[in-house]
Amino acid sequence: MSNQTNDKTQENKSKATTIYCFQGTEDLLGNKDNKDKIKAVLFDLFNIKNVNFLFGAGTSNGAIPTMRDLQKCVTETLNDDEKKNFEKIKERNLEEILEILYSGKTYLKNNPQYKESSEFNTLESLIEKIEKTIFKKINIEIGINCGSDVQKEVFKNYMKFYKKVTYRNKDLNRVNVFTTNNDLFNEYVLDYLNIDYNNGFGGGLKRSFNPARFEYIFAKKMDEGIEKYEPLNHMIYLYKLHGSINWVEAKNHNSFFDIEEIYLKPGEQKPEKTLLIYPTPLKEGKSLTSPYTDLIREFQKKLSLPNSVLFIIGYSFSDEHINTIIYRALASNNSLSVVVFADKDKLARIPLFSINDKRIYVIYGKDEDKTIHYFNYFVNELIPEHKQNEEDEIYKKFASLANGATGDKNDCG
Repeated sequence: MSNQTNDKTQENKSKATTIYCFQGTEDLLGNKDNKDKIKAVLFDLFNIKNVNFLFGAGTSNGAIPTMRDLQKCVTETLNDDEKKNFEKIKERNLEEILEILYSGKTYLKNNPQYKESSEFNTLESLIEKIEKTIFKKINIEIGINCGSDVQKEVFKNYMKFYKKVTYRNKDLNRVNVFTTNNDLFNEYVLDYLNIDYNNGFGGGLKRSFNPARFEYIFAKKMDEGIEKYEPLNHMIYLYKLHGSINWVEAKNHNSFFDIEEIYLKPGEQKPEKTLLIYPTPLKEGKSLTSPYTDLIREFQKKLSLPNSVLFIIGYSFSDEHINTIIYRALASNNSLSVVVFADKDKLARIPLFSINDKRIYVIYGKDEDKTIHYFNYFVNELIPEHKQNEEDEIYKKFASLANGATGDKNDCG
């Protein structure tokens, strides 16, 4: 019996709740596991006038492979000559590998004696295969009943997130979502939920980019007899800081910006001139070109507004150009708060964690067997509920009945 008791005690210890919430360098919980205290803090922050989110790879984790998994997928596609080049640098991570390959290609391209050499052709082929592999793994079927169980779970996580954050008090500004992810989870979920979103693109058959659109407000007429409008309460502003797999260059376009958003079938091959930024340290240089400068400018602008908060989830702080904007905003905007959901093992990489500033919150830890900084825990346990109005509930029931009547139950991309 004593062995069983010891085993039970050990099991309970392994599932113990160890939650941490720091405001600056002060532990708000005082070594007590009080999830309600965190929820109360977040409730106040969610009701600030300007709410912003920064999503990193962690929000789509599982559905989209990690860099390590992508590296294994790349290796499987290489021929013998490409493998010889890849073997020399395979111990590095995929970001560093791409940086070396891009640098080597640039060097050979600028030296006429090497421009047509087999070395140049091999490097070019290797880069192309890596980019195609990454694109293929991102361009997946997305829907509530699509793909693996993990993909379905990620879709549901995004659904729960948007259901909770969309319906805010009408006197508060609409939510801004900034993401470094290139996948289409946000767009597919917003479409599925019939939530309007503004991502800087507009038009009909040809959707072109225009940063001025981020200043647009979607509104509905309140009275047919008078010119009176109110903003839509279900509205999201979406900013894809590193581009998207369905953005392409489009010349001879009747627009100031030669960038078009296209419909992309799941599994479709990479377009020739796609505009997503691949995971390489050189992306900081690429982010200085359009449309990325416009998106970065919007990020700066939103963080400079008074009474603002930025929630950071699934982001590793590996993009220095984005980090710099956050630091500058904190330095210049005294009414900005930043909430970081962090990986405990990577706290040393988060400069904000060591700064004694009451506007900075860092949250991490375990709630039994659940990891607090994971996206699914955030959407299920920590985001405050906002009651939808009666009109939206009626529409939701109608849409559900309509889908049932037409047999539209697949909802895959």
